[in-house]
Amino acid sequence: MIKKYKDFDWVLLGAAAAIFIAGLLFLFSATYSKNIDFVIRQIVWFLIGGLFFIVIININYRKIISLGYVFYFLVLVLLLLVFFFGSKKMGAQRWLELGYFNLQPSELAKLFITIALIQYLTEHKVEKGAANIVTAFFIMLVPFVLILGQPDLGTALMLVPVFFTLLYIWGAKLKHLFFIIAGGVVMSPLSWFLLKDYQKERLMVFMNPDIDPLGAGYTVIQSRIAVGSGGVLGKGWLSGTQNQLNFLTERHTDFIFSVAGEEWGFVGGIVLLVLYYILVRRAFEIARKTDDPCGVLAACGMATIIGIQVIVNISMTMGFMPVVGLPLPLVSYGGSSLLVTMITLGLLESIAIHR
Repeated sequence: MIKKYKDFDWVLLGAAAAIFIAGLLFLFSATYSKNIDFVIRQIVWFLIGGLFFIVIININYRKIISLGYVFYFLVLVLLLLVFFFGSKKMGAQRWLELGYFNLQPSELAKLFITIALIQYLTEHKVEKGAANIVTAFFIMLVPFVLILGQPDLGTALMLVPVFFTLLYIWGAKLKHLFFIIAGGVVMSPLSWFLLKDYQKERLMVFMNPDIDPLGAGYTVIQSRIAVGSGGVLGKGWLSGTQNQLNFLTERHTDFIFSVAGEEWGFVGGIVLLVLYYILVRRAFEIARKTDDPCGVLAACGMATIIGIQVIVNISMTMGFMPVVGLPLPLVSYGGSSLLVTMITLGLLESIAIHR
């Protein structure tokens, strides 16, 4: 039994655990004055995710990847159900109510679509022509459109770097990748007309937050103030004025890094970034040590899912990217996001163990 787990990556697990514990501290600070239930729910979701993690590391990852198409059609059904039975929050219809908890299918889509793409590319590891790339593109495009219609621009756009990463690792010709990118650039102006009004406002605010300081630009401005006011060492846990005086909106979800920046300062932010770097680096290290092409694709796909979310979330809290609503893995409040991240970590450990 011990020999079976000799390749278990304890560094990966340790980094993830440290990030989650820090996240609980941020979440408590952001919500304790309103409702302690946020922290309790987060812990419950973590325990549920922990069960999935334990089960997955004991299953050969190839068996999980072989169910990629099943997961794919399941998430398509869930995404369609959202349009008919989903609950609305802040102008978006993304959640299915399950009693005490809410399920966000678009969060599951990030993982399930990645697994489906990995299964398809693994099955066609010899044939690497344009036809296979087009098929893979449409596998990604269908749920992309459904997620965009909810609307959930951040999650939809996150599928794009995952798609290109998998194609590159798979061995697609660069000219094919450049052709897809060029086509996307040419068509991008048309996407403006597909965006909701609030999404257009966010893009305009990204260019100049001061054009609507009390409206669409308010969150970004307050977030930048919070991060900047933290200084080198921060104001101290539970002592952030922007946080405690309710200037920061969505501070327990998308803008929780602003709480970290204000209360833990530059040093605390760097420590958190280093932990994320270790986590993602270990994921790519697992891919490097794996001889199986399926395992390499899976490890790189999981690393991309986590890494892209970290980059986008932290960048938008500091005004370097538009606000697109992506959570910070293991830190932002949200059961669906936490569950998906735990499954992702379980897959990485399964690859490390069974490679």
